[in-house]
Amino acid sequence: MSQIYWLGLDDPFPNPLDGPDPDPNVPGLIAVSEKIYPGQLSAAYQLGIFPWYSDNQPVLWWSPDPRMVLKPQDFKCSESLKKSIRQFCSDPGSQILVDADFGAVVRACATSKRKDQDGTWITHEIMAAYTQLHEQGHAHSIAVIIQNQLIGGLYCVSFGGMVFGESMFSRQTDASKLALAALCAWCKQQEVAMIDCQQETKHLSTLGAAPISRQAFLESLQTSLNQTNIELPWDFKKEILNDWL
Repeated sequence: MSQIYWLGLDDPFPNPLDGPDPDPNVPGLIAVSEKIYPGQLSAAYQLGIFPWYSDNQPVLWWSPDPRMVLKPQDFKCSESLKKSIRQFCSDPGSQILVDADFGAVVRACATSKRKDQDGTWITHEIMAAYTQLHEQGHAHSIAVIIQNQLIGGLYCVSFGGMVFGESMFSRQTDASKLALAALCAWCKQQEVAMIDCQQETKHLSTLGAAPISRQAFLESLQTSLNQTNIELPWDFKKEILNDWL
């Protein structure tokens, strides 16, 4: 067994393609650090690495194999979701807001209760790190609003032409799916090849996501990092949901 990389302030990440994972008992775990150091999160994403850990743990950095991804054109919009889209778009009090209140969306993701999950991986350190990415133009929020109330949404990261999904939340039926449907429709317009979903889940599978090898993902990432298709700043309205009707 190789030794897990412990990263200090100025240590670079190991390349996920350089040999087997350090510990075969923890597949996908690439490195560990005491904290998220300045610039570390940005460097990680551009290597296909992301943090996932809990309070009172060191920062665990992952690059799973296989990798769950969602090609925007493959998003599965069920008949029940289409009904929700029609209701949402016809409601004069409904809105999709992009990057309007990043902090509120992240806090909602952190505090939402989830089935079979005790607590959250979205720690105060994570919130601060992603807020900094947002201020740099690399993290974005999509908020689903009805009558001025935040009912669902998601936040994600973007470098070049790659979008990395992070977390969703829902306070009403289909609210998080509305946010994801809007993001997928916009990504199709921007010629985004795939949305990184990180780890495989049944829920993501029902929405059209599928696993690919880590090597295939990292090759696509390197191609996408050199693309400049995405228009800045991010901006779209609820009418983009009509793409699925």
